[in-house]
Amino acid sequence: MHNFRKQQSTDTTDNGVEKNDYPRATNGVVFGAIITFVGYFFMMMSFCSPYWIESYEETLSSFKNMGLWQYCFKDFTYPNYQIPRKFNGCHNIFSYEYYVIREWLLPGWLMSVQAFVTLSFIIVFFILVILALTIIRLPLKFVLQYEWLLVRISYFGTTISSVFMFLAVCIFGGCAYRRDWLMYPKFNVLGWSYALAVVTFILLGMAALIFHREAREAYEIRGEQKNLVMQMEMQEPGYHADRHHHSTSRSLHGYI
Repeated sequence: MHNFRKQQSTDTTDNGVEKNDYPRATNGVVFGAIITFVGYFFMMMSFCSPYWIESYEETLSSFKNMGLWQYCFKDFTYPNYQIPRKFNGCHNIFSYEYYVIREWLLPGWLMSVQAFVTLSFIIVFFILVILALTIIRLPLKFVLQYEWLLVRISYFGTTISSVFMFLAVCIFGGCAYRRDWLMYPKFNVLGWSYALAVVTFILLGMAALIFHREAREAYEIRGEQKNLVMQMEMQEPGYHADRHHHSTSRSLHGYI
Protein backbone atom coordinates (compact mmCIF):
# COMPACT_ATOMS: atom_id res chain seq x y z
CA MET A 1 0.00 0.00 0.00
CA HIS A 2 1.38 3.37 -0.96
CA ASN A 3 2.00 5.96 1.73
CA PHE A 4 0.03 9.09 0.91
CA ARG A 5 1.87 11.16 3.54
CA LYS A 6 -1.45 12.70 4.45
CA GLN A 7 -1.75 16.05 6.14
CA GLN A 8 -4.74 17.20 8.13
CA SER A 9 -6.73 19.76 6.18
CA THR A 10 -8.53 22.42 8.19
CA ASP A 11 -10.03 24.02 5.10
CA THR A 12 -13.78 24.37 5.09
CA THR A 13 -16.36 25.06 2.47
CA ASP A 14 -18.52 28.18 2.45
CA ASN A 15 -21.07 26.42 4.66
CA GLY A 16 -18.41 25.47 7.23
CA VAL A 17 -18.31 21.77 6.36
CA GLU A 18 -14.89 20.34 7.10
CA LYS A 19 -13.17 18.47 4.28
CA ASN A 20 -11.49 15.08 4.49
CA ASP A 21 -7.84 14.60 5.08
CA TYR A 22 -6.03 14.60 1.76
CA PRO A 23 -2.52 13.55 0.70
CA ARG A 24 -0.13 16.39 0.11
CA ALA A 25 2.40 16.48 -2.70
CA THR A 26 5.15 13.91 -2.33
CA ASN A 27 8.67 14.92 -1.43
CA GLY A 28 9.77 13.82 -4.88
CA VAL A 29 7.43 16.27 -6.61
CA VAL A 30 8.51 19.10 -4.31
CA PHE A 31 12.20 18.31 -4.79
CA GLY A 32 11.75 18.06 -8.55
CA ALA A 33 9.94 21.42 -8.58
CA ILE A 34 12.81 23.03 -6.65
CA ILE A 35 15.36 21.68 -9.12
CA THR A 36 13.21 22.89 -12.03
CA PHE A 37 12.97 26.36 -10.49
CA VAL A 38 16.73 26.56 -9.98
CA GLY A 39 17.26 25.44 -13.57
CA TYR A 40 14.78 28.07 -14.76
CA PHE A 41 16.64 30.76 -12.80
CA PHE A 42 19.95 29.78 -14.41
CA MET A 43 18.24 29.65 -17.80
CA MET A 44 16.89 33.17 -17.31
CA MET A 45 20.36 34.49 -16.50
CA SER A 46 21.83 32.71 -19.50
CA PHE A 47 18.96 33.87 -21.72
CA CYS A 48 19.39 37.56 -20.85
CA SER A 49 23.13 37.97 -20.23
CA PRO A 50 25.57 38.84 -23.10
CA TYR A 51 28.43 36.53 -22.12
CA TRP A 52 27.99 33.39 -24.16
CA ILE A 53 31.37 34.10 -25.70
CA GLU A 54 33.89 36.86 -24.94
CA SER A 55 37.39 37.90 -25.94
CA TYR A 56 40.50 37.78 -23.80
CA GLU A 57 41.28 41.20 -22.35
CA GLU A 58 44.98 40.81 -23.17
CA THR A 59 44.26 40.65 -26.91
CA LEU A 60 42.61 44.12 -27.00
CA SER A 61 40.19 42.74 -29.58
CA SER A 62 37.54 45.03 -31.06
CA PHE A 63 34.99 42.33 -30.23
CA LYS A 64 34.24 42.25 -26.51
CA ASN A 65 31.39 39.85 -25.80
CA MET A 66 28.02 38.64 -27.04
CA GLY A 67 24.89 36.84 -25.93
CA LEU A 68 21.86 35.46 -27.65
CA TRP A 69 20.42 38.94 -28.13
CA GLN A 70 23.30 41.38 -27.76
CA TYR A 71 26.75 42.18 -29.17
CA CYS A 72 29.40 44.43 -27.66
CA PHE A 73 32.17 46.04 -29.74
CA LYS A 74 34.83 48.71 -29.34
CA ASP A 75 36.00 50.47 -32.48
CA PHE A 76 35.00 47.50 -34.59
CA THR A 77 35.08 47.84 -38.37
CA TYR A 78 33.41 45.24 -40.53
CA PRO A 79 35.75 44.57 -43.48
CA ASN A 80 32.99 43.76 -45.99
CA TYR A 81 31.12 46.98 -45.30
CA GLN A 82 31.95 49.41 -48.08
CA ILE A 83 31.49 52.61 -46.06
CA PRO A 84 34.04 52.92 -43.21
CA ARG A 85 32.14 52.81 -39.94
CA LYS A 86 33.11 51.89 -36.40
CA PHE A 87 30.74 50.06 -34.09
CA ASN A 88 30.95 50.82 -30.37
CA GLY A 89 29.08 49.79 -27.28
CA CYS A 90 26.52 47.08 -26.58
CA HIS A 91 23.37 46.90 -28.65
CA ASN A 92 20.53 44.51 -29.26
CA ILE A 93 21.07 42.29 -32.24
CA PHE A 94 17.84 43.59 -33.81
CA SER A 95 18.63 47.26 -33.18
CA TYR A 96 19.10 49.79 -35.97
CA GLU A 97 22.77 50.10 -35.00
CA TYR A 98 23.50 46.61 -36.31
CA TYR A 99 21.15 46.76 -39.27
CA VAL A 100 23.91 46.72 -41.90
CA ILE A 101 25.78 43.77 -40.38
CA ARG A 102 22.86 41.80 -38.94
CA GLU A 103 23.14 39.06 -41.54
CA TRP A 104 26.72 38.46 -40.46
CA LEU A 105 25.93 38.69 -36.73
CA LEU A 106 22.96 36.34 -36.94
CA PRO A 107 23.82 33.20 -38.94
CA GLY A 108 21.34 30.36 -39.28
CA TRP A 109 22.90 28.20 -36.57
CA LEU A 110 22.68 31.05 -34.04
CA MET A 111 18.99 31.54 -34.85
CA SER A 112 18.43 27.85 -34.11
CA VAL A 113 20.15 28.30 -30.74
CA GLN A 114 17.88 31.26 -30.00
CA ALA A 115 14.83 29.20 -30.96
CA PHE A 116 15.77 26.22 -28.78
CA VAL A 117 16.50 28.35 -25.71
CA THR A 118 13.34 30.43 -26.18
CA LEU A 119 11.11 27.37 -26.52
CA SER A 120 12.72 25.81 -23.46
CA PHE A 121 12.23 29.04 -21.53
CA ILE A 122 8.51 29.14 -22.34
CA ILE A 123 7.91 25.44 -21.65
CA VAL A 124 9.60 25.51 -18.24
CA PHE A 125 7.57 28.58 -17.24
CA PHE A 126 4.29 26.73 -17.81
CA ILE A 127 5.66 23.61 -16.11
CA LEU A 128 6.47 25.67 -13.02
CA VAL A 129 2.89 26.96 -12.98
CA ILE A 130 1.57 23.38 -13.14
CA LEU A 131 3.93 22.26 -10.39
CA ALA A 132 2.96 25.17 -8.16
CA LEU A 133 -0.74 24.32 -8.49
CA THR A 134 0.03 20.65 -7.86
CA ILE A 135 1.98 21.38 -4.69
CA ILE A 136 -0.54 23.82 -3.19
CA ARG A 137 -3.45 21.56 -4.27
CA LEU A 138 -5.37 24.15 -6.25
CA PRO A 139 -8.04 23.32 -7.25
CA LEU A 140 -8.04 20.51 -4.70
CA LYS A 141 -10.38 17.98 -6.32
CA PHE A 142 -8.91 18.36 -9.79
CA VAL A 143 -5.33 17.97 -8.53
CA LEU A 144 -6.19 14.91 -6.45
CA GLN A 145 -7.98 13.22 -9.32
CA TYR A 146 -5.50 14.10 -12.07
CA GLU A 147 -2.23 14.42 -10.19
CA TRP A 148 -0.75 11.57 -12.20
CA LEU A 149 -1.48 13.50 -15.40
CA LEU A 150 -0.05 16.78 -14.07
CA VAL A 151 3.16 15.11 -12.96
CA ARG A 152 3.42 13.29 -16.29
CA ILE A 153 3.03 16.60 -18.15
CA SER A 154 5.80 18.01 -15.97
CA TYR A 155 7.96 15.04 -16.90
CA PHE A 156 7.43 15.52 -20.63
CA GLY A 157 7.93 19.28 -20.36
CA THR A 158 11.21 19.11 -18.45
CA THR A 159 12.47 16.35 -20.74
CA ILE A 160 11.77 18.37 -23.89
CA SER A 161 13.29 21.50 -22.35
CA SER A 162 16.41 19.61 -21.31
CA VAL A 163 16.81 18.23 -24.84
CA PHE A 164 16.34 21.70 -26.34
CA MET A 165 18.98 23.19 -24.04
CA PHE A 166 21.33 20.31 -24.83
CA LEU A 167 20.94 20.97 -28.55
CA ALA A 168 21.47 24.69 -27.99
CA VAL A 169 24.76 24.29 -26.12
CA CYS A 170 25.99 21.66 -28.57
CA ILE A 171 25.26 23.82 -31.61
CA PHE A 172 26.74 26.94 -30.06
CA GLY A 173 29.81 25.17 -28.74
CA GLY A 174 30.44 23.54 -32.09
CA CYS A 175 29.98 26.71 -34.18
CA ALA A 176 31.33 29.45 -31.89
CA TYR A 177 34.85 29.22 -33.38
CA ARG A 178 33.87 29.22 -37.04
CA ARG A 179 36.00 31.59 -39.12
CA ASP A 180 33.02 32.82 -41.13
CA TRP A 181 31.47 34.31 -38.00
CA LEU A 182 33.50 36.34 -35.48
CA MET A 183 36.96 37.32 -36.68
CA TYR A 184 40.03 36.02 -34.86
CA PRO A 185 38.18 33.18 -33.08
CA LYS A 186 41.35 32.13 -31.22
CA PHE A 187 41.07 35.35 -29.21
CA ASN A 188 37.69 34.28 -27.81
CA VAL A 189 36.53 31.95 -25.07
CA LEU A 190 33.13 30.61 -24.04
CA GLY A 191 31.72 32.69 -21.18
CA TRP A 192 29.76 32.13 -18.00
CA SER A 193 26.39 32.56 -19.73
CA TYR A 194 27.17 29.50 -21.82
CA ALA A 195 28.22 27.63 -18.67
CA LEU A 196 24.86 28.44 -17.08
CA ALA A 197 23.10 27.01 -20.13
CA VAL A 198 25.05 23.77 -19.66
CA VAL A 199 24.07 23.66 -15.96
CA THR A 200 20.46 24.31 -16.95
CA PHE A 201 20.09 21.29 -19.21
CA ILE A 202 21.70 19.08 -16.54
CA LEU A 203 19.28 20.30 -13.84
CA LEU A 204 16.27 19.90 -16.10
CA GLY A 205 17.41 16.38 -16.95
CA MET A 206 17.63 15.54 -13.25
CA ALA A 207 14.15 16.96 -12.66
CA ALA A 208 12.78 14.90 -15.56
CA LEU A 209 14.11 11.70 -14.00
CA ILE A 210 12.44 12.54 -10.70
CA PHE A 211 9.11 13.37 -12.34
CA HIS A 212 9.25 10.15 -14.34
CA ARG A 213 9.38 8.11 -11.14
CA GLU A 214 6.75 10.22 -9.42
CA ALA A 215 4.42 10.00 -12.43
CA ARG A 216 4.58 6.20 -12.35
CA GLU A 217 3.76 6.09 -8.64
CA ALA A 218 0.93 8.61 -9.01
CA TYR A 219 -0.55 6.58 -11.87
CA GLU A 220 -0.57 3.43 -9.71
CA ILE A 221 -2.59 5.12 -6.94
CA ARG A 222 -4.91 7.13 -9.18
CA GLY A 223 -7.86 4.91 -8.17
CA GLU A 224 -7.36 5.67 -4.49
CA GLN A 225 -7.16 9.39 -5.24
CA LYS A 226 -10.40 9.20 -7.22
CA ASN A 227 -12.17 7.42 -4.35
CA LEU A 228 -10.98 10.14 -1.99
CA VAL A 229 -12.47 12.81 -4.24
CA MET A 230 -15.79 10.91 -4.29
CA GLN A 231 -15.80 10.78 -0.48
CA MET A 232 -15.20 14.52 -0.35
CA GLU A 233 -18.11 15.13 -2.74
CA MET A 234 -20.40 12.96 -0.61
CA GLN A 235 -19.75 15.19 2.40
CA GLU A 236 -20.54 18.41 0.56
CA PRO A 237 -23.84 20.20 1.24
CA GLY A 238 -26.52 19.46 -1.32
CA TYR A 239 -25.26 15.96 -2.09
CA HIS A 240 -28.22 13.54 -2.36
CA ALA A 241 -27.25 9.92 -1.99
CA ASP A 242 -30.72 8.72 -3.03
CA ARG A 243 -30.59 10.66 -6.29
CA HIS A 244 -27.10 9.35 -6.98
CA HIS A 245 -28.26 5.80 -6.23
CA HIS A 246 -31.31 6.25 -8.45
CA SER A 247 -29.24 7.51 -11.39
CA THR A 248 -26.83 4.62 -10.97
CA SER A 249 -29.66 2.08 -10.86
CA ARG A 250 -31.26 3.60 -13.95
CA SER A 251 -27.97 3.37 -15.85
CA LEU A 252 -27.70 -0.30 -14.94
CA HIS A 253 -31.35 -1.08 -15.77
CA GLY A 254 -30.52 -1.66 -19.43
CA TYR A 255 -28.16 -4.50 -18.54
CA ILE A 256 -30.68 -6.43 -16.44
